[in-house]
Amino acid sequence: MNQKLSIYNSLTGTKEEFKPISEGRVGMYVCGPTLYSEPHMGNMRTFINFDLVYRYLLKLGYKVKYVRNITDAGHITNSAGQAVDSIGAAARLEQVLSLEIVYKYNRKFLDLQRIYNLLPPSIEPTATQHIQEQIEIIEKIIDNGFAYVVNGSVYFDVKTYALKYNYGMLSGRKVDELEEATRELNAQDEKRFFADFALWKKANPEDMQIWRSPWGDGNPGWHIECTAMSTKYLGNQFDIHGGGMDLKFPHHEDEIAQNCGAFGCNPANIWMHANMLNVNGQKMSKSFGNFFLPMEIIEGTTDLFDKAYSANTVRFFLMQAHYRSTIDLSKDALAAAEKGLGRLMEATNLLGKLKTTDQSTEDVSKLIESFYDAMNDDFNAPILISKLFEAVTFINKINDGHATISAEDLKVLKLEMESFTYDVLGLKPEHEGTSDRLSPVMDLVIELRNKARENKDWTTSDQIRDALLKAGITIKDSKEGTSWS
Repeated sequence: MNQKLSIYNSLTGTKEEFKPISEGRVGMYVCGPTLYSEPHMGNMRTFINFDLVYRYLLKLGYKVKYVRNITDAGHITNSAGQAVDSIGAAARLEQVLSLEIVYKYNRKFLDLQRIYNLLPPSIEPTATQHIQEQIEIIEKIIDNGFAYVVNGSVYFDVKTYALKYNYGMLSGRKVDELEEATRELNAQDEKRFFADFALWKKANPEDMQIWRSPWGDGNPGWHIECTAMSTKYLGNQFDIHGGGMDLKFPHHEDEIAQNCGAFGCNPANIWMHANMLNVNGQKMSKSFGNFFLPMEIIEGTTDLFDKAYSANTVRFFLMQAHYRSTIDLSKDALAAAEKGLGRLMEATNLLGKLKTTDQSTEDVSKLIESFYDAMNDDFNAPILISKLFEAVTFINKINDGHATISAEDLKVLKLEMESFTYDVLGLKPEHEGTSDRLSPVMDLVIELRNKARENKDWTTSDQIRDALLKAGITIKDSKEGTSWS
C-alpha cells in the first residue's frame, strides 16, 4: 500500500513528499489561542484541522511531538495594525486581574477541546512560563547584529536582516513594498524603519503584566513567544509549523526572521496554513453580524441557525472542506452534514452485524487503499469522506442482500472504517438506541431543572445544565419547552 505522504508547503507553494528530520518522528508546532476571550468558530476550525493532521500522522505510525502554545502574555495586533494589550484590556473591562482572565478563558478552551474531541497536544506551553527563554533569544539576535535597543525597548532590524536573508520568503512581501500598517507601536518614532517590529517593549504605566529584563522592565513582543517555545521543545529546526492563514504575515514571517537572526535557519521545513471560515457567504466578522462562538452553535443560542447542532455534526461538516480551502457555514450545509453523519454512523454500526460469505463482490483492499490515498494527498479529508461513503454504499448493499463480503475482508474493512472515522476524522461513535434509552432519564432531569427554575433556584438549574454539557448533552430552552440533544 502506498503510504507516501505529501504536504503543501506554504514556503515553496508546492506539495512536497514528507520526509521528517528524524526517521519515524515528527516535530510539529501550531500557534494556539490568545487567552483574552473565548476562541470563535473560525479559530476552532484551525485547531480542528491541525487535530486532523496530528491524528493522521499518528495513524501512519509516527511518534509525534505536537506543541501548541497558549499566549497568556504580551500583545497582539488589532485590524488597524496597532499594538494592543488585549489580555489587560479584557481584565480592566471586567475589573479583575490579568491572571483571572487567563484562567477563565483557559478553562473554556479546555472544555471546547473536549467537546469538539481534540486530542491534547504533547506539550501545551504558555508564554509566561518562558520569559527567560524569550530574553535569551533576543540577546542572541542583538549579538548577531539584527536588533537594536532604544529607551528600554528592543526592535528587530528588518533592513539589516534583509541584507543577508529574504524578509518575505513566506508571505511573498517585499520590504520596499511594505505599507506602514505592518505594526505600529506607541513609540513609533523610536524605530529606524517602519517595518521593524518589537522583540521587547518597555513597560507602560497601565500595563498589567511586567517582567524584568536586561533592558529594563517591560513585556515581550508578540512573535518572540512562539520562537522561544517552538525551539525549546522541538529544536532550532523541526518538521511542521502550522496556524491560521491570517498568521502568515506578519506573525509567521517574523518568526522566521527571529529564528534566522538567532540561529541562522528557518525553524520549520514545512509551513502549513489553514483557511478561513465563512458564514452564509460572508467572512465571519462581528461587523457582518455573523459572528458566533463554538458553544453557541451546539447550545442553539445563536440566531444564525434555527436549531442546535452537535459538536460531532459541526466537526463532520468542517471535514468536508480541505483545510486550505474556505468553507461556508450555513443552515442548509449543517442540515446536510447532520444527515450525512447519520448515514455514516448507521453504516459503521452495521459492520458488526453483517453476514459473511466465502468471497467479496468488491475489492475491499482497493477501497481501503483509497482512504490512505486521500489523506496522503495533503490530508484531503473531503476525498476521504467521499471514499468512506463508497464504503457506506457497499455496506448497505451487503445488508440488503445485494452484495457479499468475506469474513477476512469484513474484519479489515471494519478495522479501517472505524479507524478513519473515529481515529482520523475524530468523530465520536453514535450508537443505535442511545437516544431511546436516555429519553426517560432526560425527561426526569428536565423536569427537575424546570422545577428549580420555577422556584428561582438558578444555582441548581445551572448545575444541571453544566453537568449535562460535560456529559456531551446540550439542552435548549424555547417557547415550546426544553429540548435536548
